[in-house]
Amino acid sequence: MRPWSPIPITDCGEPLLALPPELLRLQPHPYEAVGAPYGAGHCPFRLRSGVVARLLQAQAALQAEAPQLRLAIFDGWRPLAVQRFMVEHSIAAECAARGLDPATPGPALEAVVAEVGRFWAPPSEDPATPPPHSTGAAVDLTLADHRGCPVPMGSEIDAIGAVSEPDHFRQQATLLPEGEQRRQVLHWQANRDLLRSAMQAAGFAQHPNEWWHFSHGDQLWAWRSGQAQAIYGRSGG
Repeated sequence: MRPWSPIPITDCGEPLLALPPELLRLQPHPYEAVGAPYGAGHCPFRLRSGVVARLLQAQAALQAEAPQLRLAIFDGWRPLAVQRFMVEHSIAAECAARGLDPATPGPALEAVVAEVGRFWAPPSEDPATPPPHSTGAAVDLTLADHRGCPVPMGSEIDAIGAVSEPDHFRQQATLLPEGEQRRQVLHWQANRDLLRSAMQAAGFAQHPNEWWHFSHGDQLWAWRSGQAQAIYGRSGG
């Protein structure tokens, strides 16, 4: 259970829409590339119509502050089958990175599952507790320059660990002496802050553990913004 799981959902019925050309897509899509089962005709670069409109507002806010930058969309809508696949894929990848066998139970595997669970929502089939991306309300994104190249944010999207927390480098900078390393981490933090500022200006809420994850209208958004209910539940596409 997440802290936002008890929040009720009254779905407003908005459709999923393909992202317009004004919003850069990072392709090839990362989860399709590793075999995630989207199914025929299911494009991940779709979001609820109101969320798409807010993304365009966020991009306008960003470019008012930094005209040379634009939003770059990493991932949008995600069916439950993909959520399940990617949770398992992420556990296997983290086990490999730690030299563990994911088929061998024990405290080490439990620690990996718990850490992955901070970043990947369980693929719940209960309509009262949908994974955020299954609602079409959540988007993973970064910043890109005028050439469409992502700018440095200090970690990759989907990185497992404290480095992915939105204010990680602000905290780290306090531990570093003046010098190139401190300037670098402050630059990464400034880029994260710029993304957050643009998204919040358009009404998005940020995931507490992920600098790249924002949503509007789902349970996480309602929890972070003090709303009594969510307006988007799970969407089958």
